[in-house]
Amino acid sequence: MEWNASLYDDKHRFVAEYGKDLLECIPHDPEQAILDLGCGTGILTARLFNLGNRVVGIDSSHSMIEKAKDQFPEIEFRVCNALNLPFEQEFDVVFSNAVFHWIDDHDLLIKNISNSLKSSGFLVCEFGAHGNIKTIETAFSETCNKFGYNYKSKFHFSTVDDFANLLEKNKFKIEKIYDYDRPTVLGDGEYGLVNWMKQFFSFELANMLMDMQNAIFENVEKTCRDTIWNGKEWVADYRRLRAIAHK
Repeated sequence: MEWNASLYDDKHRFVAEYGKDLLECIPHDPEQAILDLGCGTGILTARLFNLGNRVVGIDSSHSMIEKAKDQFPEIEFRVCNALNLPFEQEFDVVFSNAVFHWIDDHDLLIKNISNSLKSSGFLVCEFGAHGNIKTIETAFSETCNKFGYNYKSKFHFSTVDDFANLLEKNKFKIEKIYDYDRPTVLGDGEYGLVNWMKQFFSFELANMLMDMQNAIFENVEKTCRDTIWNGKEWVADYRRLRAIAHK
């Protein structure tokens, strides 16, 4: 899936805004090297740049990396697949915000992260937990089926127990791991849910004519209105899993 970097920055900056809190888990060490795994357009990478000696941002999306380079030319950015990292014990910290739920093989992902970390390194990450966006995804899936499209979720929302087991299997010592509800306001008022779907269901929508897309948007909004519309804005039912673990 290729991302619309401009739409992401314009309508979904809340992803990076919420990730700022995660930065507080990283020590200020002028000598450390940090890998931002799934850096997007580089908003959080720029903040990481002040926390160490070397910072590298990677993302599988060419459009995201191009925008990141344009915005922050002083930082090293690369197009890179998280399941095929080219690093060997190069980083003190691997940081990742809102990325792991896009990756289907968490076991291989953690192995790659371990290989990228120095012996004393640690992982700081947060991503969608089990039950994340259940209201929206259920409504979208049921609507697609109603209109003759077979929706198959591409997300991988892990439970705390499952992710903890994978970390321990790969020789990580867990410092903290927990999940929590994080109701998230979708910007742009009445248009917030449609904008969200255009970004995060873009792959599915790409196969539909515009009239069909609009019919699906209308039906999803109708289905979700009683649960995640507060009268002024859409509030998505986000759930997050946060983990800090040492190699």
